[in-house]
Amino acid sequence: MRAARLMSLVLLLQARGGMTAAELSRELEVSERTVHRDVLALSEAGVPVYADRGRGGGYRLLDGYRTRLTGLDRAEAEALFLSGVPGALREMGLGEVAATARLKASAALSPDLRDAPATAAQRFHLDAPGWFVSERPPPAALAPLARAVWGDHPITAAYRRPARDKAAVPARPVEREGRGGTAGTAGTAGTGEGDRRCLEPYGLVLKAGVWYLATRYAIYRVDRFGEIEIHSDRRFERDDTFDLAAFWSERAARFAGSLLAERVTVRLSPAGHRLLPLFADPAALGEALASATGPDGQGRITVRLPVESLEVAFGQILRFGPDAEVLGPPALRARFAEAAARLRDLYG
Repeated sequence: MRAARLMSLVLLLQARGGMTAAELSRELEVSERTVHRDVLALSEAGVPVYADRGRGGGYRLLDGYRTRLTGLDRAEAEALFLSGVPGALREMGLGEVAATARLKASAALSPDLRDAPATAAQRFHLDAPGWFVSERPPPAALAPLARAVWGDHPITAAYRRPARDKAAVPARPVEREGRGGTAGTAGTAGTGEGDRRCLEPYGLVLKAGVWYLATRYAIYRVDRFGEIEIHSDRRFERDDTFDLAAFWSERAARFAGSLLAERVTVRLSPAGHRLLPLFADPAALGEALASATGPDGQGRITVRLPVESLEVAFGQILRFGPDAEVLGPPALRARFAEAAARLRDLYG
């Protein structure tokens, strides 16, 4: 925490020329006493910061002093903001760039603070994939797609889309994202057959160990791309209103909701009601709770639970044990009755 604050203090003075203790206090959200202590620590560490006395005074850096953090180029600066996900950086081909950026950032710290990156790395680690997911190499298309994303270069690519795949359905027709297209100077990667598509790659998303490419209007699985042609002689114009995180959240919620094609009526005990957020699909929870009626004389409520299929519903509701009773549809209730009879015989 203090290392980051000291770096921010130096960069503020470097950017603004000079600031009073009160201004630094407001900017860094600390007391003026803390500002004075931090300035003293920087001075003792060899940073040439000094105090101007009198009206309009404050703290300044010695003329000509520049922290070496400004030596970062654009690629290094962008990679530095992703340094909390080293595995993702390596898969996108940015591992070496990020390592250089971290070295430059470390060089800008005073000697007593240069262990800060290693200290932080020992206290926070992001492991994105879920449990029991087998190790698999990154898709061959990922690195070239990452280059296209960073450079705002359009691509022409082969994409294999299964007949029932819903992950790449545009929100509305897009002329620029069609099949075919002309080729420019390009680099190619990957192999495979599929529809040829002309795309403007806006961003990449890593979800539970699976990479996705986002365009302005659609989402595509990276592992379904075949040959990719990067039109490095051209740049597309980004929509400044596009928010990758918001776009992904909206499309992911829509996709999850589209899978919940069936509805099951279930009566839950008070214990079953408490278990509902744990066992139900997160995308189904809001509708299920909104549909709740009761409680009855035994404290039980009845909900209509959205599910992907009756087969999936059987597995989900079975986890509730005796705290959930299926009321409909009749075929699913009959299956639970049969399962209950078999359990009775087994444990009878």
